[in-house]
Amino acid sequence: MHSSHHVPLIYNLFPRLAGPCDRWISHAERAAGMGFNWLFVNPIHLPGFSGSLYAIKEYDLLNPAFLPEGTQDQRLDVLRPTLQRIAQCGLAPMVDLVLNHTAIDSSLVTQHPDWYMRDGQGKVENPYAVDPDDPSKKTVWGDLAEIDNRHSPDREHLWEFWGQLVDRYLELGFQGFRCDAAYKVPGELWRFLIHRAQRVNPQAVFWAENLGCTLEQTRALGEAGFHFFCNSSKWWNFKDAWCLNQHREFQAMPSIGFPESHDTPRLASESGGNEAVQRQRYAFAALFSTGLMIPMGYEFGFQQSLHVVETTPDDWESPRWDLQSFIRAVNHLKLEVPLWQGEGDLVQRSMANPNLCVLERRSLENPHSWALLCLNTNTQETVEVAIDELGTLPSSPGMWRVSSLDQHPDSHSIPECVVFQPAEVIVITAV
Repeated sequence: MHSSHHVPLIYNLFPRLAGPCDRWISHAERAAGMGFNWLFVNPIHLPGFSGSLYAIKEYDLLNPAFLPEGTQDQRLDVLRPTLQRIAQCGLAPMVDLVLNHTAIDSSLVTQHPDWYMRDGQGKVENPYAVDPDDPSKKTVWGDLAEIDNRHSPDREHLWEFWGQLVDRYLELGFQGFRCDAAYKVPGELWRFLIHRAQRVNPQAVFWAENLGCTLEQTRALGEAGFHFFCNSSKWWNFKDAWCLNQHREFQAMPSIGFPESHDTPRLASESGGNEAVQRQRYAFAALFSTGLMIPMGYEFGFQQSLHVVETTPDDWESPRWDLQSFIRAVNHLKLEVPLWQGEGDLVQRSMANPNLCVLERRSLENPHSWALLCLNTNTQETVEVAIDELGTLPSSPGMWRVSSLDQHPDSHSIPECVVFQPAEVIVITAV
């Protein structure tokens, strides 16, 4: 099995920032050089009136913003040479699969009116979200029309439309699918599409975007056949119990962590431009679970949030730093050491110092293989701890300063006292 299927290291090429598809190659080459094995692209299609990437108007046409200069042909085939070049870089191309809504001005609304949710007056419904902290606050996406994948009277043809879309993506050269708001789509439809895709390409991968859904919804997605899920470790403060509880609850479901995404603020903005935090959160995402993802620009400390309507190539920023060597070193560690692959079993040790987070990570396949994952949660000050305070160590242990793995790739002998730099990540495991 290719590494991309059991250790997914995903680089998100955000197409509004990257621009025309013939310019994607340089970004793919950079991602491959950092050791990523997937290149994920957000929706590629002609959008509706709002211009949002996720308000798809025509599924058989490419977004004009992604056409090579001088090209008038908007057919999806324009992407084929780009996807071939991406694959030649050693990256598996992945695309966003959006099945729960279309643009309100999509031709499908008039061509297939039975495919959409309707209110009591027969009007097409817009998707909405209710603020869990204040149910009176309701966000309605007026540029979107909600698909009725579950109860449409023309469900057979609707599902076949989605099946043909998946066929088309695979035929173009995509090998994986990031499934937007997967929990809003019936599990039976996902089963149908996953089985269909794997008849064409047995290695096709489906990644569920399941953030914010219930435990029951996540389990249902697992039963539908998804290969990967999202975890919420980005929001963990390294103290509260919820994150490790979730990790244990879904231990059998391979998950992907991320220090930021196209839906979140940039970490470099949140941290005030703290490179140590940028290194910490990348290392933590890599060592916490099965896979990881970053959006383009993370390696350079970009601070401007990605926007599905407003971002353009002119928003490319001057690098605040260059973490390519660091990311390459961490990705190499994850790919080369089986202990850091899969979900593992994580237990947090109780520490006297409140700024120290120590996780014991054991392999699910080999419980005798384990390590300590140690983080200084103080982003401004060093933390000094006697080695005995960490508790039992693995046999014949060595220490790796993961936050500076690009500068110090080899193991260090175990000292009597460890000084953690601000936000530093250190692992202790058998040499």
